[in-house]
Amino acid sequence: MGEIRKTYDVAFKKKAVNLYLKKGMSYKSVGKELDIDHSLVRRWVNHFQAEGMKGLEEKRGKAIGPGVGRPRTRSEDPKVKLKRLEAENELLKKLLRM
Repeated sequence: MGEIRKTYDVAFKKKAVNLYLKKGMSYKSVGKELDIDHSLVRRWVNHFQAEGMKGLEEKRGKAIGPGVGRPRTRSEDPKVKLKRLEAENELLKKLLRM
């Protein structure tokens, strides 16, 4: 099974960013002081510099895209459905030949 990722709150991330930006500490020294990996500090600093405090907010579980939201109420266009099914069949045939 995969490793469970720990989630840090915005205040903790801000503290790490402040130690790096305002105190002039290195990524590794901030990581050692807060007992986290230095790559997290680097990522948080980059997000903070690009987006401000919004960059430090948790982004997991907030995806947007075609697979998110309510299911479609209209059925798929028959031509699009046929093309999709033909592509699936070709893929399956290719896999069976292997």
